[in-house]
Amino acid sequence: MPVWYSSLAGWAFPTSFIRLRQELVDYLAADDTERKAFDGALIADIIKELGKVMKTMSGAQFVSVDDCSPTDTERFESKCGAVHSPESAWKYICCSEKVRSAAKAGRVRHLCVRPYRNITLAREFRLFVVDGKLAAMSQYNLIRHYYRLDGVKEEYLALAEDFIREAAWRIPLDRVVIDIYITSSGKVMVVDLNPWGEPTDPKLLHTWERDWNTPAGIVLMDIPRKISGDVNVSF
Repeated sequence: MPVWYSSLAGWAFPTSFIRLRQELVDYLAADDTERKAFDGALIADIIKELGKVMKTMSGAQFVSVDDCSPTDTERFESKCGAVHSPESAWKYICCSEKVRSAAKAGRVRHLCVRPYRNITLAREFRLFVVDGKLAAMSQYNLIRHYYRLDGVKEEYLALAEDFIREAAWRIPLDRVVIDIYITSSGKVMVVDLNPWGEPTDPKLLHTWERDWNTPAGIVLMDIPRKISGDVNVSF
């Protein structure tokens, strides 16, 4: 996020970044036993600094690291990651195995702090961008078919295409996957940028082995169908 934020800040949620000492990166990469040997004063200092940043924002906040969020923690499951105190924010960053793996791989340098947004799942999408053009747009949350999207899908596709036309030159990659959120007022907000190909999930495009030069438009989950009569199912 610190890499792309400056280029796409006009389409992103306001975010503050806290640079981490190398000792704290090592702490995040360590297991619970190894962490006992670290200097407690460093932990107290980062919580204090995190508190100063969080005080500049009202309401709940969402805290992540450079290229991942603690989505594998209990806090994310129960509260979608919303935190109200620096102690809670640091606790769940430390609890995340995703964060630990990223720190071990050298991909953690910052804490990223932004106001928490209660996102409507039906308005999250994944964009597949090839050579500065929108190759495909997939529903992000594959929970069910959202009937509310049937009447606005072409409008949402047009909003995504307009966003890519304006912003593509700011991204120095031939191929990139961009997660977006469309607000109730019709503004496209960038949530994250992802690398092209595995392990990034192609969502409803299903496979990376396809002709990406042929636009696929917007792809949504199918309307559920009811089957009646004598139905035999075998597994």
